[in-house]
Amino acid sequence: MLRLSRTAVWLRTLPAEHLATSGKILSRSLSAGRKKDILLHVHGEANCGLAEIQMNRPHAKNALGKVFVDELYETLDILRYDENVRVVIIKSNVKGVFCAGADLKERAQMTDSQAVHFVQRLRSLMDGIASLPMPSIAAIEGYALGGGLELALACDLRVAASCAKMGLIETTRGLFPGAGGSQRLPRCIGVGRAKELIFTGRQIDGQEAYSIGLVNHAVPQNEEGDAAYRRALALAEEIVPRAPIAVKMSKAAINRGIEVDIASGMAIEGMCYTLNIPTKDRREGMAAFIEKRPPKFIGK
Repeated sequence: MLRLSRTAVWLRTLPAEHLATSGKILSRSLSAGRKKDILLHVHGEANCGLAEIQMNRPHAKNALGKVFVDELYETLDILRYDENVRVVIIKSNVKGVFCAGADLKERAQMTDSQAVHFVQRLRSLMDGIASLPMPSIAAIEGYALGGGLELALACDLRVAASCAKMGLIETTRGLFPGAGGSQRLPRCIGVGRAKELIFTGRQIDGQEAYSIGLVNHAVPQNEEGDAAYRRALALAEEIVPRAPIAVKMSKAAINRGIEVDIASGMAIEGMCYTLNIPTKDRREGMAAFIEKRPPKFIGK
């Protein structure tokens, strides 16, 4: 299996103009040249282990166009094999919007077969987000509609500004959610509520999303317009110090176990637990407890 160290990925992707750091954040663009739709930022030593996927397509409100999707695939491929990354935050650099969903201008130019193929690619993209080995957090400041909400649903955790707007609005466009929304929303908030939101195409704000369990936290928006990101960052900083392998095994056990009966889920839990037993971090956790000191986990 391909293993990319933080240094190797950094050397491969960092343009010359980003060699200098800004504060304690190292900025990485996937390649030099034209402005990218997707930016990858990895926090520096003070917050080692935290990466951000930043959506950066302002003219189209982060709509899921072909280039945008290709770059997001590439970013996920980098993160998937970087064992130094412990948490991923997905956020928008576009004020007032998380992701507006499908790029309908592009979609209108596709044949029926091309549209089916592209939606299959979107579904695979969302599966790629969901299957990242480390936890992912969506920071939703503004609109997350259609495919934009499906993207957020593919994340493990969601934080929203109270004024954010969310909805699977496809039925208002003659469609229905095809990039995972019809499956992930019921698993998140229950079948009845999911059916109501999908059938009506209704948009709800962050506070209502919190009340029905669609998001983990809803926070009042601040003057900078980044309240959800700030809360997501605080949440990520709670996770980063924890034992990375134990967190990854927890995610695998939950994701796989929720799809099967309880007995099969217990077997999955047992397998994941067995994989965690021989890790150095488990021994470190026990030693730190006995010695009454904070543990220092290394992800091994």
